Amino acid sequence: MQFEVWAPQAERVTLQCDGVTRALERDPDRAGWWTGEAEASDGSRYGFAVDDGPVRPDPRSRRQPDGPDGLSALVDQARHEWRTQWSGRPLAGAVLYELHVGTYTREGTLDAAAERLPHLVELGVTHVELMPLAAFPGRHGWGYDGVAPWAVHEPYGGPQALKRFVDRAHALGLGVVLDVVHNHLGPSGNYLPVFGPYFTETHHTPWGAAINLDAPGSDEVRAYLLGSALAWLRDYRLDGLRLDAVHALADTRACHFLEELSSAVDALAAETGRPLFLIAESDLNDPRLITPRREGGLGLHAQWNDDFHHALHTALTGESQGYYADFARDPFAALAKTLTGGFFHDGTYSGFRGRGHGRPLDRSRLPAHRLLGYTQTHDQIGNRALGDRLAASLSPGLLACAAALTLTAPFTPMLFMGEEWAAGTPWQYFTDHTDPELAEAVRRGRRREFAAHGWAEEDVPDPQDPATRERSCLDWSEPEREPHARVLAWYRELIALRHATADLTDPDLADIKVAYDTQARWLAFRRGDVRVAVNLGKAPAAIPLGPRPARVLAAWDPVDVPGPDGLLHLPGESCVVLEQE
Repeated sequence: MQFEVWAPQAERVTLQCDGVTRALERDPDRAGWWTGEAEASDGSRYGFAVDDGPVRPDPRSRRQPDGPDGLSALVDQARHEWRTQWSGRPLAGAVLYELHVGTYTREGTLDAAAERLPHLVELGVTHVELMPLAAFPGRHGWGYDGVAPWAVHEPYGGPQALKRFVDRAHALGLGVVLDVVHNHLGPSGNYLPVFGPYFTETHHTPWGAAINLDAPGSDEVRAYLLGSALAWLRDYRLDGLRLDAVHALADTRACHFLEELSSAVDALAAETGRPLFLIAESDLNDPRLITPRREGGLGLHAQWNDDFHHALHTALTGESQGYYADFARDPFAALAKTLTGGFFHDGTYSGFRGRGHGRPLDRSRLPAHRLLGYTQTHDQIGNRALGDRLAASLSPGLLACAAALTLTAPFTPMLFMGEEWAAGTPWQYFTDHTDPELAEAVRRGRRREFAAHGWAEEDVPDPQDPATRERSCLDWSEPEREPHARVLAWYRELIALRHATADLTDPDLADIKVAYDTQARWLAFRRGDVRVAVNLGKAPAAIPLGPRPARVLAAWDPVDVPGPDGLLHLPGESCVVLEQE
């Protein structure tokens, strides 16, 4: 079998495979590459040593059976017999569900998560968005400290378990999206610098030296990340990728890495005959990110829209700290602006940043499904001191209003696991670092961060305590009892309504009309013949919808259609979806 590794600065590279060591030769056709042959098969353990240093795992390792510090293992991708013929599911019309494998079930494995997929089919979602699976040290963590971007985290079940999960999801009609991290690698078990200039001091990020996308040697680094992304889509038959924090990708080259990536993914989609898509996380509010390449954009297919989340969160909770401050000045106006324009900050001044921020969307050119809208995400819950969900502080009625706004808004909706039944479990920040010094640094840093905001250090959960992860696991007995069962039924009703009603998937932002009363705490918007009204106040509200005949499509509480005066009388902390002629 042929082995190869990129190590452009090495004087000598050796391969250790199944206990046998042999020297590799320079590849005469590819500068910096070393190659050689050895007897090997599926499961063979191997690694490379640079200039007689320690044997390290393959940077392109597909499996790390003993974790990132151990030897790599060969994976025969052809071993899995795919059972499902799958033509793919496009992003337009989708409802996504963000899922963390390690806490979706107590077992914390892909196989255990696959057993729960029928719940998502009944819920009505179309795609599962898995949080990062790339190998990281320890057993439990969020996944954003991955250090082997081509390998599936072994405690989750490894490569074969991911294929079984995808096969099961596709058999049920569910697409699968994977969260990948290209902007940094974790601090422990990261051996890429041993092999070559994967990082550069030219740019700095919150995680230290930046991934090398534009300095000397960056051609191969870009190819490394592109190859990893395409391998997830091709070898595991995934339907899309979510790209973590693309604003942290420092790239000054004329062709940005994201443009190169989107071009490669579109080519793979054409080759496989399946729709494939890229969803970015970005706080830049730059429409060029999701503008097609032929129109001068980077060509990504969608992005998370934090502005919608922030506006909705402040309207629901009244919180105004940190980045919520800009939205909290008038949350209903902020919500109305995002519903009709996509971004709240579209060139406006951001007090949180102390400068102007964002750029307007061209509503005549960009369809609304290119923005993802959500009430909760792993970030917005887990980065709170106690990892508390909205259900910890809001009434079921307000949770129902949040669901109504998210699932009838023009954006592609996304749910965070457990949200659909108002899960009573928190989702906290947890780690399992195997390096004692790193573990203590993370523990102290987390407590110091929240102590600066008034939290007592002893009240902030210890990320390294196994109990923190245990508290974050979903309680699957909750959906069977109240008030969770009623909230779950409401989510199912709204998602079914979205799928069945053309006006609710119309991508035209310019066609949406919004009215609101900040003092009375109600907001209503129109999408075609559909009217959505929410009352976030405790007192009943009289909302002017007009005298046209109407029928109720879905309501949290019993409600009458508007009478001759055109007023909708909506109970406090309640919502309704109507259709008017």
